[in-house]
Amino acid sequence: MTDEPDATPERTTAVSEGDVNPTDRRIDVSDRTVLITGGAGFVGSHLAEALVGDNEVRVLDDLSGGAREHVPAGTDFVEGDVCDSETVADAMDGVDLVFHEAALVSVEDSVENPPRSNRINAAATVNLLEQARDEDARVVLASSAAVYGHPETIPVSEADSKDPTSPYGIDKLSLDHYARRYHDLYGLETVPLRYFNVYGPRQNPEYSAVVNVFFQQAAAGGPITIEGDGEQTRDFVHVSDVVRANLLAATTDRVGEPFNVGTGHSVTVEELAETVVDVTDSEAEITHVDPRPGDIRHSEADISKARDGLGYEPTVSLEAGLRDLADAQGLR
Repeated sequence: MTDEPDATPERTTAVSEGDVNPTDRRIDVSDRTVLITGGAGFVGSHLAEALVGDNEVRVLDDLSGGAREHVPAGTDFVEGDVCDSETVADAMDGVDLVFHEAALVSVEDSVENPPRSNRINAAATVNLLEQARDEDARVVLASSAAVYGHPETIPVSEADSKDPTSPYGIDKLSLDHYARRYHDLYGLETVPLRYFNVYGPRQNPEYSAVVNVFFQQAAAGGPITIEGDGEQTRDFVHVSDVVRANLLAATTDRVGEPFNVGTGHSVTVEELAETVVDVTDSEAEITHVDPRPGDIRHSEADISKARDGLGYEPTVSLEAGLRDLADAQGLR
């Protein structure tokens, strides 16, 4: 692992605290027939909200990780399995644009059951791309920073080495390759987006993302437990910025290639815990436990390619995003 760079890449924070409404800064995606797989889940439901007013929006979700109440009114909801080819074919009928968010997102689950992870994350994607060929529909796909494994340099760019450490990461790297080849071989418009540490309202607490864990611990009065020394770094990106990246990917001319979606700025896990304590007005004590084996030490997105190719610029500061989340959970 190399040392962190001397200078942090510039990051624009264009909103004040608490101003994190993605629909206020909606990119012009309108008059489309849109399918969102996993649209009752975390990112997918926020995408549906941003699109439903100006498009015919369909949501395909089996509700294994999402919630029906997260799907906004005005959408056509299809309860079904993204792994079922007939269900996908029916949901894809006549669509112009697909946002593929459905996935098995738990790294731990992928380690326990690699075949299931591959079926949901990789094989289902291939089937969806096949269906998209029939409809000549653009596909924006949710990939992951997990494709990089332990980065050799920080920040990590799309061209850097990829050595995923879990079946989940392998499946997402496979998704990236399929997206590129479907574009190169068949002319299908595809845009994979490599999400870094996404957080915000409606994130499924079962997957124990660190932001969720810290909020739960703060709400319970603590302690807030950090695995290891707390100096490990992560690039936390608010879900509203991820929505913006997806909408930009729906209109870009840069198809068939992946883009990082983060903030281009990282914080230590210790700093994250301290900010959670501050925004929740908690008196929780921050403590340390043994580090998690195999945990990635540093992670930060180089978003220069997304800036140039998509016009993407993150707009929500970590403090503003965490305050918004605290408000959503009634912790302030």
